[in-house]
Amino acid sequence: MEKIIITQKEFGKAEKVFSSTEEFKCIPAPAKEKELAKVLKENDAKYAIIGVDKYYGPLYEAIPEGGVIARFGIGYDGVDQIRATERGICCTNTPGVLDVSVAEYAITLILIASRKIMELGPETRKDSWIPAMGCELKGKTLAIIGCGSIGTNVAQIAAFGLKMKVIGCEISNIDEHEMKNEYGFEKITKDFDEAVYDAHYISLHIPLNDFTKHFINEVSIQKLPGKCCLINTARGLIVDEIALFKALHSKRIAGAVLDVYENEPYKPVHKDCDLRKLDNVFMLPHAGSYTEEACNRMAKKCLQNIKFADMKEYEKMNLLNKNVLNQY
Repeated sequence: MEKIIITQKEFGKAEKVFSSTEEFKCIPAPAKEKELAKVLKENDAKYAIIGVDKYYGPLYEAIPEGGVIARFGIGYDGVDQIRATERGICCTNTPGVLDVSVAEYAITLILIASRKIMELGPETRKDSWIPAMGCELKGKTLAIIGCGSIGTNVAQIAAFGLKMKVIGCEISNIDEHEMKNEYGFEKITKDFDEAVYDAHYISLHIPLNDFTKHFINEVSIQKLPGKCCLINTARGLIVDEIALFKALHSKRIAGAVLDVYENEPYKPVHKDCDLRKLDNVFMLPHAGSYTEEACNRMAKKCLQNIKFADMKEYEKMNLLNKNVLNQY
């Protein structure tokens, strides 16, 4: 029976799924790269399931050609695809399995911002009993940056459930008629400035790549209306946290609700720009996809990708580095 080495945190998120599979023996291991690589070698294993940690060297030396690095989730910026491809290692992720969880979470964060829950919760714990004036979401404008599967789910809930005015920003060519009828977008544009012009809330749903790193920066923040609240459930590096700190500190924008950060666990990018010291930002520990349903789906998708690799049915995998197949 082939063995799969799974980073401890990810194993714990879906232990029942991993422990009940009859096709592989799943073994939890430390997430630190050297220790993870050691466990792989000790067990003569060629399959690994990993989380959000970044891996630069030993992992790729520990997995033989034909092996798999399966990302438990969607984002894959912690995986060196070039190095993996050179070693003949398949890299996969789990698209589609956490769309509902993250979309519901993003909506929750918008609700938190609208009713000043970020302020009321801590104050109530201090025996304060002073309500803060919130606002209704009906009729408010939500700009969704990135209209993929998560962004469209957010739009559908916001438009049809909360009766918000939803504007989408998407650089890919999409069916605008479908986006309006199926998901409730009032307008889709490729122009960021146009999308955010009158937004009360701006929700980020774009992947992290060379183009989107620090997509929200000093320049783009100047385009945001002062009344807006920025919601980020995507990837931390999409936002330049120093620029965001300055904008929040000076009240250039009204607020932010963040689930992801440049450094995780959170550590200020600069000692003078600690977001935790601001009263108009609400911070959460990267929990957008952390539901039982999503974790179980991610685990099953990881196992499925590895099963396809084991059967050499590579075309069925959620391959990130498809050019690796040229080596097989």
